[in-house]
Amino acid sequence: MRPEPGGCCCRRPLRANGCVANGEVRNGYVRSSAAAAAAAAAAAASKVHHVTQNGGLYKRPFNEAFEETPMLVAVLTYVGYGVLTLFGYLRDFLRYWRIEKCHYATEREEQKDFVPLYQDFENFYTRNLYMRIRDNWNRPICSVPGARMDIMERESHDYNWSFRYTGNTIKDVINMGSYNYLGFARNTGSCQEAAAKVLEEYGVGVCSTRQEIGNLDKHEELEKLVASFLGVEAAMAYGMGFATNSMNIPALVSKGCLILSDELNHASLVLGARLSGATIRVFKHNNMQSLEKLLKDAIVYGQPRTRRPWKKILILVEGIYSMEGSIVRLPEVIALKKKYKAYLYLDEAHSIGALGPAGRGVVDYFGLDPEDVDIMMGTFTKSFGASGGYIGGKKELIDYLRTHSHSAVYATSLSPPVVQQIITSMECIMGKDGTTLGKACIQQLAENTRYFRRRLKEMGFIIYGNEDSPVVPLMLYMPAKIGAFGREMLKRNIGVVVVGFPATPIIESRARFCLSAAHTKEILDTALKEIDEVGDLLQLKYSRHRLVPLLDRPFDETTYEETED
Repeated sequence: MRPEPGGCCCRRPLRANGCVANGEVRNGYVRSSAAAAAAAAAAAASKVHHVTQNGGLYKRPFNEAFEETPMLVAVLTYVGYGVLTLFGYLRDFLRYWRIEKCHYATEREEQKDFVPLYQDFENFYTRNLYMRIRDNWNRPICSVPGARMDIMERESHDYNWSFRYTGNTIKDVINMGSYNYLGFARNTGSCQEAAAKVLEEYGVGVCSTRQEIGNLDKHEELEKLVASFLGVEAAMAYGMGFATNSMNIPALVSKGCLILSDELNHASLVLGARLSGATIRVFKHNNMQSLEKLLKDAIVYGQPRTRRPWKKILILVEGIYSMEGSIVRLPEVIALKKKYKAYLYLDEAHSIGALGPAGRGVVDYFGLDPEDVDIMMGTFTKSFGASGGYIGGKKELIDYLRTHSHSAVYATSLSPPVVQQIITSMECIMGKDGTTLGKACIQQLAENTRYFRRRLKEMGFIIYGNEDSPVVPLMLYMPAKIGAFGREMLKRNIGVVVVGFPATPIIESRARFCLSAAHTKEILDTALKEIDEVGDLLQLKYSRHRLVPLLDRPFDETTYEETED
């Protein structure tokens, strides 16, 4: 699945960035006539769109797969939602006339005197569809979220409206859902020891904001370390990752500014953009032609009605998109940003620590200059096993945010033990602790990611995203299979995250696996064996383009041929 530079990769037509034929340049991609002819023939035969990276901008192969949803599966998924909706309305009608005796899918008696929390259809969807599979979410764990975890057993006697804990614990569940990319979420080792020492010295809470008396020497140490790690002039730490986006974007742009946002950006970016008061325009996911068209229009036409130039144009993108597993086409985004004199805001919540030879995120992954990214945002909640977020960039930017960011002015400072957890894990990644543990974790995560993705593709599942992304979406499609997959996996002692509408498009329900350096090959093989079994049980192997190892290569190589079933 990994072609050499100039090779091809698969994408869905819905989100494809285009193809190149007869040596043309389309959507920022370049390909020769011979390669284009071969790609056209392959596309005609297999109905899969092929694209390549822009030759001069990428220093490494960039391959993402978004296989087209099979037509029959798409039709059956729509039919499934249609049947559920039809019978839901029918049963609501029968309940109204007291013909239907089952009232589990109605609001609780104690809720009826309150103003409805949801609009009509949201209320209907929650009662008749979501409640059927609600047991797959909010499962409480009672251990460290490492490679294995313990889950509190619970049961429901009222159609999942409420749960009762049985008092039992499901032990040693393989954790395939936590964002513990580098395995630093643990209760032993150097991070735990350092955090415990700081806990004794500083206590747990700061009880003040950074601008008052909540600015500790540990916070200053952390920010200097983050700036050094990112390769920027300065950085600022915040107590909450979500608020790092939602409260800082309004400090950077306002009315008269333009935000260009990827259509699959995280809710925190979307909220921050809406709170800013700036005009928002959305471009297709990772589609450089769509982004460039919006940039051109912004330059040519300016603001609506007045036609004045925009005060600022800010591009919002993520490093790794957490539902798609795709990686931003950062070299092309930077090229467009420079060409049209825009600013770039990069959210590295999932990519920092998880990508790049040194674990420094998507900028490191592509070998780019950090100075080309105006605002570098990330979180400590994933690769560092802690909480909070940061913003890095020019010193002038950070000084401005210290006085204008709501997260800085009004929010309580990071807890000292949490700060120490971040410092210790980051120093480990950078090799400042005198060991090679951090580098080994980064390499282990990369190996686990490629191995897990490769095996799932060989089994025949449709997998989305970039081959180097530790976020691995496995497509389920049909609504009934969302709950069935989550339950069947838990029966086999594997904890997974399943996602459906409205968090995803209606026909693109999925299970989302998150790989970790803490996963051993034995753990991954156990998980893969059970996933294979459940895939056969629920008939989830939809892919028509299975990848098998080449016969003349060792099994652990990553070169494959594509075959038709």
